Amino acid sequence: MIEEINIRKIASYSDSGQVLGGLSCHNFFYGSNGAGKTSISRIIADEGNHPDCSIKWRGGNKLDAFVYNKDFVAKNFNPSSDLKGIFTLGEENPEIIRKINKKNSEIEALNEEIIRLRRTLGGDDGESGKLKEKSDLEAGYEAKCWNYKKKYDAGFGNAFTGVRGKKAKFKERLINESENNSSELFELNELETKAKSLFSDDLESVSVLPALNVADLLALEKAPILSKKIVGKDDIDLAALIKKLNNSDWVRAGMKYLDHSDDECPFCQQSIVPDLKLDLEEYFDETYLRDIEVINSLQVNYRAYSSGVLDVLSGVLGNPPTQLASEKLQTLSDLLRAKISANLEHIERKSNEASAVVSLEPLDDILSEIDDIIETANKAIKEHNLLVDNIGKEQKALTAQIWKFICTEAKTDYEEYKSQNDAIQKAVIGLETRLASKEAEVAIKDRERQELEKGITSIQPTINGINNLLKSFGFNGFKLAESDKSGFYKVVRADGIEVEDTLSEGEKTFVTFLYFYHLLRGSNDQGTITKPRVVVFDDPVSSLDSDILFIVSNLVKGLFDDIREQRGNIKQVFVLTHNVFFHKEVSFNPKRTNGVMNEETFWLVRKNNEETFVEKQTDNPIMTSYELLWKELKSDKISNLTIQNTLRRILENYFKILGNIDKDDIINMFEGKEKLICSSLFSWVNDGSHYANDDLYISTDNATVQQYLCVFKNIFQKSGHMGHFDMMMGECELPRSGEENKENSQDNNDENIKVA
Repeated sequence: MIEEINIRKIASYSDSGQVLGGLSCHNFFYGSNGAGKTSISRIIADEGNHPDCSIKWRGGNKLDAFVYNKDFVAKNFNPSSDLKGIFTLGEENPEIIRKINKKNSEIEALNEEIIRLRRTLGGDDGESGKLKEKSDLEAGYEAKCWNYKKKYDAGFGNAFTGVRGKKAKFKERLINESENNSSELFELNELETKAKSLFSDDLESVSVLPALNVADLLALEKAPILSKKIVGKDDIDLAALIKKLNNSDWVRAGMKYLDHSDDECPFCQQSIVPDLKLDLEEYFDETYLRDIEVINSLQVNYRAYSSGVLDVLSGVLGNPPTQLASEKLQTLSDLLRAKISANLEHIERKSNEASAVVSLEPLDDILSEIDDIIETANKAIKEHNLLVDNIGKEQKALTAQIWKFICTEAKTDYEEYKSQNDAIQKAVIGLETRLASKEAEVAIKDRERQELEKGITSIQPTINGINNLLKSFGFNGFKLAESDKSGFYKVVRADGIEVEDTLSEGEKTFVTFLYFYHLLRGSNDQGTITKPRVVVFDDPVSSLDSDILFIVSNLVKGLFDDIREQRGNIKQVFVLTHNVFFHKEVSFNPKRTNGVMNEETFWLVRKNNEETFVEKQTDNPIMTSYELLWKELKSDKISNLTIQNTLRRILENYFKILGNIDKDDIINMFEGKEKLICSSLFSWVNDGSHYANDDLYISTDNATVQQYLCVFKNIFQKSGHMGHFDMMMGECELPRSGEENKENSQDNNDENIKVA
């Protein structure tokens, strides 16, 4: 059964469309010709040909649709061609019929089970049930996964390539990594450091830092000369005095003045003792001079070696690589420079005071620390360069390590999702398996039913049934006969001659309807006679006189009884018509008291401003044509183009019934424009019918329409019939006086009102 129809972008239906929801077994649609009823029937007949429209079937179980409309008539009735035969079940083998009925009952029971399973699986709308549970679970877990992406995207974005902008794909990747990633787990800071290198846009090799050559420098620290007291020769007379005074260095420093002292002693300013210069030179012999040379050489070498070390450090610190602990190295370099400077001062002192004993600041520890820093940096640089040389492989390994880290952090969320998903998936698979099994059973039983039907079907009962109906309704001029073409009918005169194109429109309509009516009891295919079906009647009484219209109404109503009693294979009926009498007849139900019964729905199909609107009704909208006019007046979708005629027809019906109303007296109760409008509305009194020159031409702006509504209401008020107006309008209200709209309707409206 159809539960809902969504109509969009077809004929006069808008892009937003109309939704026909809450449909029942019996569905009645009333609307004027051209309002949009046939579009409804065409969608039911061929949903696939209208991609913007959709039909919701109960439990997703689509039934065959039999649609009687102008398309059916054009397709099936051509007097020059034969009608395709309608197969029905014969009655000569009740046992086979019993078996067919049993098969149909079994199929129906299976279909109900299928509907129940589908509802459990996907709900009535296909978007709830277990599938909705799974969808909600996937959406919730997807959101959690996406939070991890947002958390680590800034640092690890390159590891998310391909899934950065797609939540579903990111979730799928995280699930796959959670199940299959066997990479080593690293700390976050390690991964961040590696990511900065490997995912850097300017990744390139780094030169290894030069090693410090400090062996020679450290060897000078232990030079024996530094701790040696360098003095002159002991075995000369002057030696005892120098030794006693401990002024060897002072004496040596003064010797350079001997040659410039004019025979005066540079030490005591007395006359020089003979042989003093020879004694001094003998005192400072070659041994002494060699030691002084050693000290001078040590000073030169120490300065050179230390400068070399400091220059290397300056170069390293001038452009330090990221792998180097440059701040720490700078501190050690400054300390080293200070110690070297102090040592040079010590050596300078030794050079000036050869007899002094000096010791240098040891550099071994600080140079060892510096060497460790450089070695550590070089190790990192070599690793970095190796990464550069194997960038693709290393990036792939890092990507796996990043996902491993995220999977570990998301482990609780994944395990909770997996547990729930496994349970839901198990239920879904179980339901789908049972559904497939039940559907397979239906297919088997349906084939068995078709084989049973083929054994006892015939087209002759339809010929007899239609001819009997034609005869009983007084159509004696033509009948159905079996065609020379096997499995087809033809329409012939009483003498057997084919009618060709001599039938009237009423005769064509009636015989086509009878053909469709019998088609509902059978099928053009031998194996589908008893399959469940939905039936649509779209204006089946056009061109029929009142007697035949009454017969058609009763035939259609008989289908409603079959549905109520669950007889036959028709499960749902749609009736669409513009004929008030037919609508009243076919929808009449003595059991209906107030409102609408559960088995039925009522709808009005209207067109306003070239757009179709379908409105569900709370009761049968067609009581009488007079009540329908009032209902149209109360609608907020009534067209400004037709409202004048609606008002006129209400007045015509009501005041003609009263009979003794003097229309001139009522007209004279008004003045000015209102009197002109009132006269127009009563124009029917002149000769009892409307002619073109009776109609009022008026521009259809809202202000003018409001004037007409005011006059219309005041006619009932001034004539003393306000009680009838209130009864028919109910809670709807119209303006009480034309004065209320005076500001909106300017004086130039007088020019818009003309009487032909």
